[in-house]
Amino acid sequence: MSGTRPERTPTAGSWLPRRALVLGVARSGQGAALALASRGVTTLAADRSADLDPGRLATAGVELHLGTEDESLLEGVDLVVKSPGVPGESPLAAEARRRGIPLWSEVELGYRLLPAGTRLIGVTGTNGKTTTTELLGAILRAADRDVEVAGNVGHALTAAAETAQPDSWIVCELSSFQLEDVETLSCDVAVLLNLEPDHLDRHGSFEAYRDAKLRIFERARAKVVPRGFGIDGIEFSADDPLPAEPLIPGRHNRENAAAATAAARAAGVPDDAIAEALRTFPGVPHRLELVRELRGVRWINDSKATNTAAARRGVAAYDAPLRLILGGSLKGEDFGPFARDLPANVASIYLIGEASDELAAALDSAGRAYERAGDLATAIARAAAAAEPGDVVVLSPACASFDQFTNFEERGDTFRRLVEELP
Repeated sequence: MSGTRPERTPTAGSWLPRRALVLGVARSGQGAALALASRGVTTLAADRSADLDPGRLATAGVELHLGTEDESLLEGVDLVVKSPGVPGESPLAAEARRRGIPLWSEVELGYRLLPAGTRLIGVTGTNGKTTTTELLGAILRAADRDVEVAGNVGHALTAAAETAQPDSWIVCELSSFQLEDVETLSCDVAVLLNLEPDHLDRHGSFEAYRDAKLRIFERARAKVVPRGFGIDGIEFSADDPLPAEPLIPGRHNRENAAAATAAARAAGVPDDAIAEALRTFPGVPHRLELVRELRGVRWINDSKATNTAAARRGVAAYDAPLRLILGGSLKGEDFGPFARDLPANVASIYLIGEASDELAAALDSAGRAYERAGDLATAIARAAAAAEPGDVVVLSPACASFDQFTNFEERGDTFRRLVEELP
């Protein structure tokens, strides 16, 4: 299990471990455990939660340990695969490093399992990853390429490797959590969309977060980077001429479209296929998703705006009077610059969740009025009472969701349901 690039074929098993431990058994961890077990690897899986359904893991012969981080699980293990939700300083991950046991992210394992000839496009950045990844999938399908979307969206890469065909394409969304433990992952085209402070509660500093993101370029054959970023590669910007104007709204989505266009061209896709996808791609749920127009008021679900940089883009997408819902769980960001820069068309602000106090302090310093709504249902009710025809009510929270919801998808789905229930 050296750092040399393995032969990427499911039958080339010389690098496979005899006994492996998978940390975390959510979507990525399950994909990794099932892929290893199906190849005859003695596979253990551990998760701090004791309430998970073992599901297919138990049927596949995976030895499941829930609600424990006992270091005895590392005995005899010659590979640890870490799910992206598991911090690098978690007890079992830290002890594996101390013992010199190889520690891979799930995408590192998935990359090694890809069939020979599979081409990989990797997409990372602070904001816009899912939209750009799905748009690239649509572009490749418009070009009649055999393509699958994977990684931090869609299937785990290990699961995609199980169904990928030789000479197919995979577009893989890659988070900093997935990139921090790669070893041989090599993208045919690697895309960096942007870099803003995010996940500082996990990485500890912007520098550490940045370093994790930039690992996407370590063995990339072609690099796609924002214009002026300072890395040699194929540059893009929101002002680039495109084969067609994108259907999805906002200047930030035009920038995403420019990045996807540059990456698709690097992959040899003709402009007519790119244009077809740009004109028809409807966007992704929870990213400036129009939920409903009711009595002249548009209701927008931007729940994926889990940091201030993403919320800035959401706010900037509309010239109409905005009723803005902010708040959720904290990620270590300073809300001061965001509050000071809110445009004049933000007519009212409703605060929810544990970040309310910090957001309120920032808004007070900026001289901006707000209401403390507490929860999403109350915020929606107050926005509905205040909104007038022509207004836009947008959930663009600038915070994570883990205080009141399982994830941003649940928060967005709740927003959608509550808005659809408005009389």
